[in-house]
Amino acid sequence: MSIFVTSDLHFGHKNIIKYENRPHNTIEEMDKDLISKWNSVVKENDTVYILGDFSWYKGEQTNEILKQLNGRKTLIVGNHDEIFLKDKKFDKSLFEEIIMYKQVKHNKKVFVLFHYPIAEYNGKMNGYIHLYGHIHSMNLELEKELGELCHNVGVDRNNYTPVNIERYIGGTDE
Repeated sequence: MSIFVTSDLHFGHKNIIKYENRPHNTIEEMDKDLISKWNSVVKENDTVYILGDFSWYKGEQTNEILKQLNGRKTLIVGNHDEIFLKDKKFDKSLFEEIIMYKQVKHNKKVFVLFHYPIAEYNGKMNGYIHLYGHIHSMNLELEKELGELCHNVGVDRNNYTPVNIERYIGGTDE
């Protein structure tokens, strides 16, 4: 059983293809590629923390996407998730949890999970690792300023694929 992190999938968001120069021609192509890449690394018993901005679809379409994705999923809410979260047809039980912020301990390391990059957070001075999304691939200077314990887990920085949390235990994005 592995733990994965990801952010900013933006299922159903046409303009993200242009904004982030994603290698897709249509929403359908992008959605299919994101699902395929997710399922190529995530197995049924794995845990995936989605650090926000999962879907631009309303409830029913978001339900259908979630049903196609392997693993047990937790949503750390992002600034665009209310599109489906407020829809009465959305099935919240498809997520293990829906929360704003989470700390996870794994292999003697503590991870601070939040949609937004934050300069100061609980445990920073104790070596806690902050994982975030939100900024896509746009702000490399901010990433440098945040330091070696902060990592952008967004799909636009990670080949449109969830990343095993083990990658960040050594304190590097590589």
